[in-house]
Amino acid sequence: MQLKAVFFDVGGTLETYRSSPELRLENTHHFRECLAKAGIRVDEDDKQLSQRITTGIANYQKWNRQSFIELPSDQIWAKYVFADLGISEAELAPIAEELSFIHETRYFLREMRPEIPWVLEQIRGMGLLTGCISNTHSLTQVPFNLKRYGIDSYLSPVVLSSAFGGRKPDPSIFYHAARLVNLPTSSMAYVGDKINRDILGSKRAGFRLSIKIQHPFDDGDPDLGAKPDAVIQDMRELLPILDKALRKDARTHTAVAGCKIKGIFFDAGNILYHKPRKGIHMRRFIARHKLHAVANVKEEKRKLKDLAFHGSIDRYEFYERVIRLYGVTDPAMLAEGVNAMLLDATSVEIIDGVPETLKALKKKGFVLGIISDTATPIQVKLSWFDRGGFGDVFDTFISSKEIGTRKPDSLIYQEAYRKVGLRQEESVFVGHKASELSGARKAGMATIAFNYDKNARADIFIQNFSDLLNLKILNS
Repeated sequence: MQLKAVFFDVGGTLETYRSSPELRLENTHHFRECLAKAGIRVDEDDKQLSQRITTGIANYQKWNRQSFIELPSDQIWAKYVFADLGISEAELAPIAEELSFIHETRYFLREMRPEIPWVLEQIRGMGLLTGCISNTHSLTQVPFNLKRYGIDSYLSPVVLSSAFGGRKPDPSIFYHAARLVNLPTSSMAYVGDKINRDILGSKRAGFRLSIKIQHPFDDGDPDLGAKPDAVIQDMRELLPILDKALRKDARTHTAVAGCKIKGIFFDAGNILYHKPRKGIHMRRFIARHKLHAVANVKEEKRKLKDLAFHGSIDRYEFYERVIRLYGVTDPAMLAEGVNAMLLDATSVEIIDGVPETLKALKKKGFVLGIISDTATPIQVKLSWFDRGGFGDVFDTFISSKEIGTRKPDSLIYQEAYRKVGLRQEESVFVGHKASELSGARKAGMATIAFNYDKNARADIFIQNFSDLLNLKILNS
């Protein structure tokens, strides 16, 4: 896949930053003044308030680095900084964004790396798009500083975890950025300073290049998890790396070049993996406690699944509401039931031939994507594929939970092929459900059925996943 775009982290990458107890103490009065505007008084001196803010944000960051979730600012300040003072989200809402902006601009000294404007101009001259993907609590800090540095016109889109709701290294934020520029991730490079967020996340999302730039700030987390394609000290060292990739592109002709089909999009469950003991933990939970479901349990489960797959409720709320259909109200028993459902949802086996076939298709130059109705986070499913050795082959991952619609709605298929720059006639869908194959046909895609329903209709039927490699439609 030809290189088309370069995305950057901001803090530690386009800019350097540092902090100290003295800097934080000196600037704590800005928080006090902001709180006063909302009629909030904190009876602590500046040293105590500074420590409260520093500890509270550190606790929040510990949580979000495990959950990969970026909360809205009012929740951050209410739940993690001022929780014991009884200050509510409603009271903080009018000033929450300003508090986050103050934290990121006053508690840290930020300076643009001096070579950045020249480097961005050189990259533009190469014909490459440039954008940002940044973990940040604030909605306004990054745009403010990019404009202050005079480089905002070079960078579009600017993807912020505070707006997206998920944070690096969750690959979903990288896939989201790629969709905004209608490119497959294998045509993109990413530059960041943290292996455990920038390199790990971009590699898991299938970026062509993941480059680390050195930055001395230590946040206390082990900086491990992936191997960068290159390590640089100065952003000017990025230019020969990009030039080498572009020169290689000019010499390379993939097998896909003469093929009508350019992109292959897969359902996930029962195509890439299956659950050979589906529901076993839930059945054992029900039997152990001699539970009886409500009369219309199947219909109620269907309604709840639809809410979860559309992203209206998260998967843990989905699990708990299903358990309640069996008359369970005791908190400990609810937790046991949720854990049983979680085990069922995550006990998967990769289908024979999938890793080898996907790698071979990727080597030929096909764009590979997933279109999945699911309440399970993208990063969880990719962790299963990582164990199978093919977690980094996908150029896009369309999740019903993230998009807000599910198959067989034509929109979810169109989102898949359009957002990697393909047309419907260049795209094929591999699925098993009759309804989902029908939805793909309505979206104008060719269809391949595998592990299919008895009433499934498709252009091609295969018995083994590896049969994909020998299909005429993917070789001409």
